[in-house]
Amino acid sequence: MSVDDFFSKLNPLLAAILRSPLHWLLSPGLVLLTVTGRRTGRRYSIPVGYQRDGEVLTIMVSEAPKKSWWRNFRQPGSIELHLRGRARSGRAELVAPGSDEFRSAASRTLRRMPWLGRVFGIDYDRHKGLDDDQVKRLGEQIAVVRIALDAASE
Repeated sequence: MSVDDFFSKLNPLLAAILRSPLHWLLSPGLVLLTVTGRRTGRRYSIPVGYQRDGEVLTIMVSEAPKKSWWRNFRQPGSIELHLRGRARSGRAELVAPGSDEFRSAASRTLRRMPWLGRVFGIDYDRHKGLDDDQVKRLGEQIAVVRIALDAASE
């Protein structure tokens, strides 16, 4: 069972905690996204890991080929989220694999949590950083979604 499979089984519990007064237990590392399918119109909520830089969240989607929610943001679109116990909204868009922003997002995440290299299928060394082959491999394994938070949603 992969790390993703394990956490997918926990999603309902994680979502309930992120919506509750106990959100502070998970909020430093998880946000609850509510996505509306662009073809189906179906709404679903999923907890995902994030990094925050001011009013921008960066989400790295592991095992991206097996998931579909992030594909809704090939074109920028609206998204709802529960961030640190508060309902927020924003504009999400996919970051192009191989771009400088993609490399930077992957580097920031892996420097903070080097063990994720194994989850993403690369042998990451925080002292050497990412090489071009690793960035290419990551581009095949993960997706990066950038969310600019709306100021009015606070």
